[in-house]
Amino acid sequence: MSLINNLSSTRRVFMMQVATAATAALAVTQASAQTMLDEKDPQAVGLAYKADATKVDKAKNPKYAAGNNCANCALFQAKAGAAAGGCPLFGTKQVSAKGWCSAWVKKG
Repeated sequence: MSLINNLSSTRRVFMMQVATAATAALAVTQASAQTMLDEKDPQAVGLAYKADATKVDKAKNPKYAAGNNCANCALFQAKAGAAAGGCPLFGTKQVSAKGWCSAWVKKG
């Protein structure tokens, strides 16, 4: 009987460890997906990203036009009305819906 109790206990411990590991992995994935892009990030600097499109220097970025922002860019990956979302240009980091970068393309 002792062997059966030992196996049952070992299985229980294993299942709790698996559940804990899965929860931790999910938390890490969600945390990294929620990281906002910093304007000082090298990729952001290279694409002239600004978290607030109204602060774009129009002299340095002649492609910018008032009203252009991440929310109305074809690359923006979020539900309508979301404050932030993904962009394939910046990996797992999120961009502000009110932001802008030089790769902006009109959503069609």
